[in-house]
Amino acid sequence: MAYDPSAESEPRSQPVGFGRATETAEHAGRSAMSVKFMNQVFGWMAGGLAASGAVSYAVLSNDALLQTVSGWMLPLIILELVVVFGLSAALHKMSSMAAAGAFLFYSALNGLTMGVILAMYTGASVANVFFVTAGTFAAMATIGATTKRDLTGMGSFLMMGVIAILIASVVNFFVGSGALNWAISVLGALIFTGLTAYDAQRFKRLGYSGFATEREAGQMAIRGALNLYLDFVNMFLFMLRLFGDRR
Repeated sequence: MAYDPSAESEPRSQPVGFGRATETAEHAGRSAMSVKFMNQVFGWMAGGLAASGAVSYAVLSNDALLQTVSGWMLPLIILELVVVFGLSAALHKMSSMAAAGAFLFYSALNGLTMGVILAMYTGASVANVFFVTAGTFAAMATIGATTKRDLTGMGSFLMMGVIAILIASVVNFFVGSGALNWAISVLGALIFTGLTAYDAQRFKRLGYSGFATEREAGQMAIRGALNLYLDFVNMFLFMLRLFGDRR
């Protein structure tokens, strides 16, 4: 049989199923990477909640500290806003440890004002609302992380809702309407419930896509923790306004 040199240059076909196996292996690797990233996100979020809880408990347990913090509520709230917006803006410039430290500082600072707020409600109602919030948060985070539906559009709509709530809250500060306060609380609880699912999906997808460096991964883990921490805390506070029993 004659030798055909052109046969040497023809590419060999890949075995049947080789491409699919490669895609499956890549998907498994990226999924594992996403799970690891989300574990970091929820780990830091839990650390932030623990810091807030510890400081709130300290405020509630010390009448002198409670009175002091109560007198500084407005400056503390302004400081919280400065810290959280500053952290969000400068996070990409920080090291992972600096970002984590700033996040925990903000969480502790938030615990001061939360202690004053919680002092207005009975301990039993605070505990009940906390567990309801935790269950709702867990359910919505699971839905967001597992649904195949793209929640990007919903996130944009919900962020507009957050802005509307802020404006309505400023207006109601001067008006003092009970009906408007109730409406703000209902909408706030619903909006941050939806944002929990949106943020869980958003950061899971970021983890699946991967990061260029370990530093970037650490920075984004703190950003995810901050977003989900804010979702949880705001959901809890709005639900407390709706269902908490005042002293």
